[in-house]
Amino acid sequence: MSECDVPDTEWVTVMATIEPAGRRTTSFGHAPFTVDDLLEFPDDGNRYELFDGSLLVSPSPTPPHQRIIRRLEQILDDALPYEMEPLSTVNLRVSVKDFYIPDLVVVHEKSVERVGLMFSPRDLLLVVEVGSPSTMKQDEGLKAVAYAQAGIPSYWRIEPDEGPALYVYELKGDRYEPPVVHKAGAVARMAVPVAVEFDPAVLCVRR
Repeated sequence: MSECDVPDTEWVTVMATIEPAGRRTTSFGHAPFTVDDLLEFPDDGNRYELFDGSLLVSPSPTPPHQRIIRRLEQILDDALPYEMEPLSTVNLRVSVKDFYIPDLVVVHEKSVERVGLMFSPRDLLLVVEVGSPSTMKQDEGLKAVAYAQAGIPSYWRIEPDEGPALYVYELKGDRYEPPVVHKAGAVARMAVPVAVEFDPAVLCVRR
């Protein structure tokens, strides 16, 4: 296993699930759930998100996952102008039944001063998700559709087990165009939301 691999243990796989909407009963009550329902959930170390009232549950990020987030946050912070800021694991409220906790976002500095508990899609210039074997389909499919429909201009998906690889999605209308893939070992150059370039391989390096 390379230093960039994010272990996909049985526990991680089980916890990265979607609770179907409807009248299915969980320990938290009945689906569909609302954002207000989530505010009543216990702080048990898991990440709870909503997609059209369905409950998305995943564990806290693993150390390799956290390293990628931290390294990318540093890279973006160095490249962004003063009026923009990268933030990790923020609350994103899209609607009453849609709520996400992206791994990393870029927002206007004024939004940070204005927003309290939750950001709205209009506050976000970029959203980033770091994948794992158990969340790849969710990040590639569900999250890409959800973020596009919310009108978020740019979505980056990082797949650690691919070297890592960086998938860059840009919004066109109400959907993202097919992603541009940047593999480890070559410099990726992006212009939105800011001009920045880096080799995705550096995301797995401590410094």
